Amino acid sequence: MRKRYEQQLETMHTNLIQMGALCEDAIAGAAKALLDGDDVTRAKTIALERDIDLMERDIEQMCLRLLLHQQPMASDLRRVTAAQMMIIDMERIGDQAADIADISAFMKGSPIKSDVHIADMARATAKMVTESIDSFVREDLELARSVIAYDDVVDELFTSIKRELIDRLQRDGAHAQECLDLLMISKYFERIGDHAVNIAGWVVYFITGNREVESL
Repeated sequence: MRKRYEQQLETMHTNLIQMGALCEDAIAGAAKALLDGDDVTRAKTIALERDIDLMERDIEQMCLRLLLHQQPMASDLRRVTAAQMMIIDMERIGDQAADIADISAFMKGSPIKSDVHIADMARATAKMVTESIDSFVREDLELARSVIAYDDVVDELFTSIKRELIDRLQRDGAHAQECLDLLMISKYFERIGDHAVNIAGWVVYFITGNREVESL
């Protein structure tokens, strides 16, 4: 019985890592679709949303079975609880990456996207997601806390992009729709950063038993 229980925990852990890898692929794809106008990558990124959704359901059911039938104690209970919450944020990351990829179809050839810090914001949010997942894999408390702190960088980039787009609109109203699309995209990247903070916060909880950040 104990061996089966440990196998179920290990399967949950492995599936969570795989779901995280899909989220990383989705963010990378969304950024490439936006910055390079790559239609093939855009389609793949949008399709990834379904794969991420399916993994969320599978892991959620796995967690429920562990809670109902195995009644894990102490750190194992925290691991399962953290996993239940992390997959919610991962699923939303998949949604928002797909939204970015979808909007990117209207940004092909746009001169605006190279005039603002959107590429920097894409790299910063990708870094946060990758490191939040790595912190779970490695059970690295300091890395998880550094992800939470790094959210200030993404927030500052979001503020900079808003200023840049407002300035562009004031100088040239001919690209108003593109500016609005980029503002929406930057908001999606900002939300992805928030989800990475949530994931890192649940890693902190799993390791320490304390919740140091509230869900954003």
